[in-house]
Amino acid sequence: MLVVASDRHRNHSPLAEIESSGLQPPFEHPGRAEAIRETLAADDSFELVEPDEWGLGPIEAIHDPGLVTFLARAWDDYQVEHPNTHDVVPDLFAMSGLMEGMGDFPRRSVIDLELGRWCFETTTPLTEGSYDAARSAVDVALTATEAVLTGARNAYALCRPPGHHAPSGLYGGYCFFNNAAITAHHVASTTGSKVTVLDVDYHHGNGTQQIFYGRADVQYVSLHGDPARAYPYITGFGSEIGAGRGRGANLNIPLPVGADDDAYLVSLGRAADAISAFAPSLIVVSLGVDAYYNDPISDLGVTADGFQRQGSLISELNTPAVVLQEGGYDVEAIGDNVRRWLVGLGT
Repeated sequence: MLVVASDRHRNHSPLAEIESSGLQPPFEHPGRAEAIRETLAADDSFELVEPDEWGLGPIEAIHDPGLVTFLARAWDDYQVEHPNTHDVVPDLFAMSGLMEGMGDFPRRSVIDLELGRWCFETTTPLTEGSYDAARSAVDVALTATEAVLTGARNAYALCRPPGHHAPSGLYGGYCFFNNAAITAHHVASTTGSKVTVLDVDYHHGNGTQQIFYGRADVQYVSLHGDPARAYPYITGFGSEIGAGRGRGANLNIPLPVGADDDAYLVSLGRAADAISAFAPSLIVVSLGVDAYYNDPISDLGVTADGFQRQGSLISELNTPAVVLQEGGYDVEAIGDNVRRWLVGLGT
């Protein structure tokens, strides 16, 4: 199987994150991607290649150009006001209630205010190389996708930073650009065919859902920890089925605490039935392996065998797939868990 990866992911290397009201080493760090790459490189059934450059067009087709411009200059602008800063996080979130009854926020380019306009939470610090790493993740995703569009049965994109939490006009949740959404839109808009995004990350892909919620040409199907207890808390409920033309093209399957291999496969079978009924030309898999029983920020019970069974079930749909990396935070196990999922999917 073709594997697309870039060393530029290393440019996003935060020192800490603020989570659960504490300052801690980041769960999302370069070592995750390095562990995956090392594992796949040691297996002769995978061929590693560098990505092509795709430019800003596919990104701005999904994301607010203002967000793209902001991310391109934010770290440098912040250094002017706050020199020698490594990790940049907002001091203030520009929520509508702050200006209720008084009009809009001032239209000034004060970096401290802009951060709070574009970022929605505290676990995603900007570093000097975050924008370049995020651009490279998009290149990785689109290069793997092009391989599938031109004849490969399946391909894997080692995307880092991940992307599925980023809506069209914000960043957060470890995500800057929504790699899966950019990929799905690119395929749907250039081929005129239907695309499914299958999200198996433990955390619901609120950004991907927001981007496609009103569209009928891109189906979003997600299995994840129940948002009644799991990040991002605001989306991922079973009642969210899409709106307007997209009504019925959105399927959320929240999972209970401790869901093991068998329980997960039952839910994935339900997802597979929905995908089969939608009949896409391509499946974009947002692959998180944080459903793993030992993952530090999830509460499910999937094993390495379970990941391989997941890939095998999706292969039975007989539809080309491009697999994009999202989460997974047990660094010792992440490489083999990803490999096993891909082995199940097949070449």
